[in-house]
Amino acid sequence: DSVLLAETDRSRYPIFPGLIESYDETKEYNLGTWEGNPLPMFTGIITGIHVENVLLYGEGTIDGRAGEGDWWENPKVMRGAFRPRLLFLNRCSNITVQGIHWKNSPAWTIHPYFSNDLTFLDLDINNPTDSPNTDGLNPESCKKVRIAGAKFSLGDDCIAIKSGKIYMGRKYKVPCEDIIIRQCYMEKGHGAVTIGSEMAAGVYQVLVEDCIFQSTDRGLRIKTRRGRGKDAVIDGIVFDHIRMKEVKTPLVVNCFYFCDPDGKTRYVQSKEAYPVDDRTPSIKKLTFNDISCEDCHVAAAYFYGLPEQKIEEVIMDHVTVTYAKEPKPEVPAMTCGIKPCIKQGIFAANIKKLFLRNVSIRGQIGEALILQEIDQVSNLI
Repeated sequence: DSVLLAETDRSRYPIFPGLIESYDETKEYNLGTWEGNPLPMFTGIITGIHVENVLLYGEGTIDGRAGEGDWWENPKVMRGAFRPRLLFLNRCSNITVQGIHWKNSPAWTIHPYFSNDLTFLDLDINNPTDSPNTDGLNPESCKKVRIAGAKFSLGDDCIAIKSGKIYMGRKYKVPCEDIIIRQCYMEKGHGAVTIGSEMAAGVYQVLVEDCIFQSTDRGLRIKTRRGRGKDAVIDGIVFDHIRMKEVKTPLVVNCFYFCDPDGKTRYVQSKEAYPVDDRTPSIKKLTFNDISCEDCHVAAAYFYGLPEQKIEEVIMDHVTVTYAKEPKPEVPAMTCGIKPCIKQGIFAANIKKLFLRNVSIRGQIGEALILQEIDQVSNLI
């Protein structure tokens, strides 16, 4: 029952600079980070830098007490530095974190960064539903991450898999890959498992299986946009044996995500094809197998690829969706030009291959399938 209470006075926190230059200014060392860029940040409540072979475990609580200070006030404004995490692991390896309750984080709760061979077991992560940017567990440019038996209830994405914005993607070229998430319970977040939007170095080989998503805005949430770069490739994403209840839109793939100051510009939001160049991201293969979604509110699925760089392949096999009796209208994805809706079926646009096997959509308003610019469709509903 022990509790570790975080300091609430930001003036007492050390600050990590985003970049430290070498004495001859020919090299740099990245220490601090904020939303995919090398920026100054307050040090984490627990911080590891180049740490190896560590087990962090227990049954107690780490309480960031963010609501007792000013961490959540004007959350987009940098005051001294950007907000700290509860656990920040920078360039660490062979780390296991087990059994701890984490709550009231100032920003992302657990943030592994450029780290490898990580295991997170039996964690309980809890932040208020209205707390800003309090994602649960966000591996960024990490390899071989295992997350199992964790419970999430918070105000943003439960798990968000990332690999930086375009400067970090081009400079370091370290994707996030070989991620396994199993037997987790996610509730009340924006997305249960999210990829992006900061993914300029790519995300590869993600398996999510045997999980329950309860009352999240989205189940799977892929967020990308023009400007992430040619290395921003998403491939090998598999969701298997997932149960969703009261998830507003179970499956969302959005290539027009309106993040960042330029997120609503014509370049990001235009649904017309642009030339493919070194700023164009891509999505390859996505597989959804044995997915059950009850009491969906908004849409069964919303897949919107870029017209100039279509999603290569989407497979939906044994997917069932039913709708809530009293759904609340919302937009299915954070992109411009779409209206709130309820009980929409599967919307799919700009995909090369769409495979549907044993897909059941019951109780929708309108057509079960709304297709635009799909090159090949197999086994229609």
